[in-house]
Amino acid sequence: MADQTPPTDALAEEIRALRAEVARLNSHRFVRIHNHLPRLLAFNFARGLAVGLGTVLGATVLLSVLVWSLSQIEFLPIIGDWAAQIAAQMREVQE
Repeated sequence: MADQTPPTDALAEEIRALRAEVARLNSHRFVRIHNHLPRLLAFNFARGLAVGLGTVLGATVLLSVLVWSLSQIEFLPIIGDWAAQIAAQMREVQE
């Protein structure tokens, strides 16, 4: 039993290690942003702008590819004519 450290020393060492870990986590950028309200609001605002812009651009590209591919279908008269009308309107708007 002489080689083992007393339980209080082991507990004190664990507490020191825990304090060091908590201090390291508190200095992390993510925690610093969330501890400061104006920074948190600015971060979430920028994140919302990025998500909104990405959604709009993605939907625009997806919809334009879908409409273009539908306009290429000539053997289905209803869908082909409808898609051709949409494509013609898009061309008019671009000019």
